Amino acid sequence: MYQFGQASKSVLIGVHPNLMRVIKEAIKTSPFDFTIVEGVRTTARQQQLYAQGRATKGPIVTYADGVRKKSNHQPKADGYGYAIDFVPFINGRTDWNADAEFTLIARHIQKVGSDLGIRITWGGDWKRPVDKPHIELAK
Repeated sequence: MYQFGQASKSVLIGVHPNLMRVIKEAIKTSPFDFTIVEGVRTTARQQQLYAQGRATKGPIVTYADGVRKKSNHQPKADGYGYAIDFVPFINGRTDWNADAEFTLIARHIQKVGSDLGIRITWGGDWKRPVDKPHIELAK
C-alpha cells in the first residue's frame, strides 16, 4: 500500500475535490508507486510549458497557451484545477520512461474513478500530443 509524500500533497492543493478523491484512493492500491509532479498551474507556468518546443528547447508538450486556450491544470470558474501530472516512482526514483508502468497506473486510476462514479481521462489515450503523465476529470 502506497501513500503520497509531502511533495505530492503540496502539488495537489487546489485540485478539484473529485479528482483529489480519485487520486488519493488510487495511490493506496496502485500497482506501482507514483508521485504527483504538477497540479494547478499559474498562467505564467502554462505559458512556459507552451513555449517549450517553440521559443525554448525541448519537445512540444502542450497546445494550451494559458491565455487564449487554457489548460485543465489552470483554475476554472469554481477555483479548482481539473488535471494532474504523475510519474511512476520505480527503484527509488521517478522514471519518465516507464511506459508500461504509466499505462498500468493510469488504467488503475481510471478504474478507481469509475468505481467512485467519477470519469477520468488519461493523456496517454490522446493522439496529439500523447501525454502519459496527464490525468484529468472527463468533460
